[in-house]
Amino acid sequence: MKLSRLTGGPGLIKENSKLADDDEIGSDRGGTPRRRGIQSIEIGMRILEALGAGGGASPLGAIAQAVDMPAPQVHRYLQSLITSGMARQDTASGRYELGSAALRLGLVALARTNAFKIVDRVMDGFVERTGQTVQISAFGPMGPTIVRLFNGRPALLTTLNVGAVLPLSTSATGRVFLAFIPGSETADLVNAEREHVSMDSSSLDGIRAAVRADGKAVETGTVIPGLHATAYPILDLQGRATLVATALVSEAVQGSRQEAIAELGTLCGHISAEMGWLV
Repeated sequence: MKLSRLTGGPGLIKENSKLADDDEIGSDRGGTPRRRGIQSIEIGMRILEALGAGGGASPLGAIAQAVDMPAPQVHRYLQSLITSGMARQDTASGRYELGSAALRLGLVALARTNAFKIVDRVMDGFVERTGQTVQISAFGPMGPTIVRLFNGRPALLTTLNVGAVLPLSTSATGRVFLAFIPGSETADLVNAEREHVSMDSSSLDGIRAAVRADGKAVETGTVIPGLHATAYPILDLQGRATLVATALVSEAVQGSRQEAIAELGTLCGHISAEMGWLV
């Protein structure tokens, strides 16, 4: 960094020299010259990326290996990330996971995409007209994550709120993502769920095939007892599920909601067309 003037005393010169160190010319891993930013921030971002790619809570050693740094140094960064809410540590296992602040930032970024603007416009009118409760989910680093909840009439009392993460293999929402995003993106989460749910590869292939054939997934009581869920994909131009819209109804009244649920599927098809998907 070039100093425009050297007035203001030694303190100013020292401060500018420090900024110059933080902004010096460096090179990336391929040897290409680039302007270096603040190294500590870059390291913190690498650690956050490792937490997000882990498919679940990770031990310190695994994180250190992923970022190729000594564990004590990674531990110091994690403590700062925990203080800021970007990471959290499970008190029982000692493992580390993305924190609430990271989730909020991710949701803000997702909310600024065009798909959300289209969904907000369409679903507001649909829910107002039909009274049908609809939940919108995106596929985040921890799995299918609720990012919108449009409450119908009467309002459903559930623990499913914005920010909640749903099972991939047993929820209607998760099964649509399982069918309409590449298997490479879901493999780690599927393997993690296998520790709690008995499901082999042939069963998963059967779920994918059935959901693709029907264009939807239907589940009752697997996430919350008595709650009936019908989930539809919102596809981009490559046929990938950008979002999933799920109609939620009480099992006792699901028969009277079939017309509204079917209409939701039609609307998701229209939104997919706006996103560039051609059937």
